[in-house]
Amino acid sequence: MPSKSINELQDPRGQYPEMDIPPQRQSEPGLDSALEPLADHGLATYTGSGRLKGRKALITGGDSGIGRAVAIAFAREGADVAISYLPVEQTDAEDVKAAIEASGQQAVLIPGDLTSEDFARSLPKRAAETLGGLDILVNNAGKQMYNDDFATIPTKQIIDTFTVNVFAMMWITQEALAYLPPGSAIINTTSIQAAQPSPGLLDYAATKAAILNFSRGLAQQLTPKGIRVNAVSPGPIWTPLQPSYGQSKDKLTKFGKDTPLGRAGQPAELASTYVFLASPEASYISGEDIAVTGGKLL
Repeated sequence: MPSKSINELQDPRGQYPEMDIPPQRQSEPGLDSALEPLADHGLATYTGSGRLKGRKALITGGDSGIGRAVAIAFAREGADVAISYLPVEQTDAEDVKAAIEASGQQAVLIPGDLTSEDFARSLPKRAAETLGGLDILVNNAGKQMYNDDFATIPTKQIIDTFTVNVFAMMWITQEALAYLPPGSAIINTTSIQAAQPSPGLLDYAATKAAILNFSRGLAQQLTPKGIRVNAVSPGPIWTPLQPSYGQSKDKLTKFGKDTPLGRAGQPAELASTYVFLASPEASYISGEDIAVTGGKLL
């Protein structure tokens, strides 16, 4: 966690520890509870102020990483939250549910596989029916597999990466439009990879560029209807994606050290960006992308 209170003036280089990441591997998709060291999701530090009071949110990939931090922050800002996740991530999801409910908000867990169009399309209806409405959609779930030899990337990996990262986002958003009233917000998680593709992440990077393009285009359709659409581009953030074959073994131990801040980011450092974009404070922002990259330029 931060070296001192999040509200105190502090040097961002040391606001969160520079991690000593040991060699490690998890099977895909990975668990937050198995990360070494554990990630910081703001559980001990995020303090809400009612900025999302009464709101209803659906977050894909809300069990771990950035999605978990966003779910915790949304709940502490007064929103009820539904999260989707893979069934093998149930233990992480239960931890998030407990954190949401400890904030006095309703938590809805929806396990399933986003490579299934039927499941993906069912999410907005299930969230809206259980929460009593839907006015925030965070398309955050992602698949990332490292391979520095493009010629050997299996077709199934390419298809699954595009299905989870792009197709599911589109399916979910199509269905969500039946529930999102004026004043709603859609926030899509893209990546620094959209602008700076790593040689070992070409399929993943291509999906993130597609997400950014989609977000800007969808904003042109929906903003006149009172629904804002924005994107967030994280840089190197310490999540289960990284040790579950999202990075090479060699790069993992040095993860994030090439940023101007000299360290990897924590999921907690993104949560307030999503809160801001979901809140009425961002009423004049649509079609925008906010980079959270430790100082790396897009």
